[in-house]
Amino acid sequence: MSPKAIQFRLGLGACCVALLLALVGIPGWVSSPSNVSNIVLSPTFWPYTLALMTGFVGIGLLLASRHESPDPDPTHIEGTDPKAWLRLAALAVIMMLTMFALPRLGMVWTAMIVFAVTAFLFRTRHPITALVCAVLVPLALYAFFAHVAGVAIPQGNFVRLP
Repeated sequence: MSPKAIQFRLGLGACCVALLLALVGIPGWVSSPSNVSNIVLSPTFWPYTLALMTGFVGIGLLLASRHESPDPDPTHIEGTDPKAWLRLAALAVIMMLTMFALPRLGMVWTAMIVFAVTAFLFRTRHPITALVCAVLVPLALYAFFAHVAGVAIPQGNFVRLP
């Protein structure tokens, strides 16, 4: 399959998913009280934001597919790399271990470890940036939700954050 067809199908799929979420999924299954004073704290705000971002990515892929050459790359060989299946299996193991670690280590520490392990599993080209993000992003999200929004973040049994 040519890169143009792949981009087109992915873009079309992303747009369909975004529409389905915005028109059916979020209104049907995410309940929100009418008296939420801050829109960012509304339970529907972030799902709608993700649906909108998914729609934008889909539109971007659709537009990018128009400029892609229709002929497949002659040097490209169809088939999958056997290591890809190993990485997929390792990712499944990481997900299962994440569910095991969440109640024991807490959400912040587990997110740090999973982010770093996943980045190195897929051999990132920027290992220092991945490690910095693995530490800073969960800490920043914890600081915002625990101290600004007043939302309780699950803590672990061993190390508790302030």
